[in-house]
Amino acid sequence: MQLVVLAVLYAVSVLPGTLALQLPRKAGGMSEPPWEQAQDYLKRFYPSDSKSRDPNSLEVELKQMQKFFRLPITGTLSSHIIEIMQKPRCGVPDVAEYSLFPDRPKWTSKVVTYRIVSYTRDLPHVIVNQLVAKAFNMWSKEIPLSFKRVSWGIADIMIGFARGAHGDPNPFDGPGNTLAHAFAPGPGLGGDAHFDEDERWTDGSSIGINFLYVATHELGHSLGLDHSSDPNAVMYPTYEEGDSKNFKLAQDDINGIQKLYGNIYDFHISNISLRHCLLWVGLNEKGWERGIYLEKHTGTFISKSLLRGEI
Repeated sequence: MQLVVLAVLYAVSVLPGTLALQLPRKAGGMSEPPWEQAQDYLKRFYPSDSKSRDPNSLEVELKQMQKFFRLPITGTLSSHIIEIMQKPRCGVPDVAEYSLFPDRPKWTSKVVTYRIVSYTRDLPHVIVNQLVAKAFNMWSKEIPLSFKRVSWGIADIMIGFARGAHGDPNPFDGPGNTLAHAFAPGPGLGGDAHFDEDERWTDGSSIGINFLYVATHELGHSLGLDHSSDPNAVMYPTYEEGDSKNFKLAQDDINGIQKLYGNIYDFHISNISLRHCLLWVGLNEKGWERGIYLEKHTGTFISKSLLRGEI
C-alpha cells in the first residue's frame, strides 16, 4: 500500500520534554513547562536527522522556525515564539527541507469522489454537507477538478467525525488538542479527512472551531498541498479565527494548487505567449469567459471585440 502522510491539526499541548539538550534562553529565564513545550514543538515540526544531531541542533531548528514564520533569525527563544507554539496548528512539519509529499501525489482523475460517513452532533447534517461542498468549491474554482459526493461505498476522500481511536494510527485526544487530520492523495486512507468529535464545531455563527476553516485546510492536504509560510494563506500551519463571510483562498493557496493541477482552463499562462493565448481563446466558444481569466492573470485588457476577431 502506498505510504501516505498524516496531517494532524492540533493545538500544541504542554507535555513533558524528553530532550536533554538546552535551547538558548532569553534573558530573564523561562518557566519549565513552556521550555519543555518548545523542545517538543521543535522536535515535532522542525525535525532533523537524528544521526547527525549535535548540541546545537535545537538552535538550528529554532532558526528554521523563525525563518518559516518570517521572524528575525536569532536562535533565541522568546515569549512571542512561545505564543506561536501554543496556537492550534497542523501537525505537518514546516521546514522547507522536509518534503511532506516527496512524490507530489495528486489525484489523476478529473472527478474526485467524496463521502461523509459520520457527522458531528454540533451541526445539522445539512449544514455539514453545505460546508464541505463549499470547501471543495473553493478549490475547484481554481483547478480543472470537480468533486462528486456519493452516499455509499468507498469514495476517494472519506470524511467523518470520531472520538479517540478511530481506525488509523493517530487517535484523537479529547477537546482542545487534536482538531482534525487528513491524508495525502492515494489508495486506502489516502485523501481521507477526520475531525475530532470532542471539539465544539460551529458554522461561524457561535463560539467554537469554525468547521469551514478547518475543512478547507484539511482538504487542501487531501488534494496534495503542504504548508505555506504566508500568514494569509488557508494552508498556513496555525488555525486563526476570522470573518466567515469573507473567507477565501489566498493567492498563495491558488498558486500552490494550480502548480499541482493546472488552472481551470488546463493550460499554463507562464508557458505560453499572450498572443497564442488570444488565438486559442478566440477559437473557443467560451472565449469571453476565458478572456476575463487572461486579463486577471496577465494584467492585459482583453475586449469582446478582440475575442470576436473584429479588431
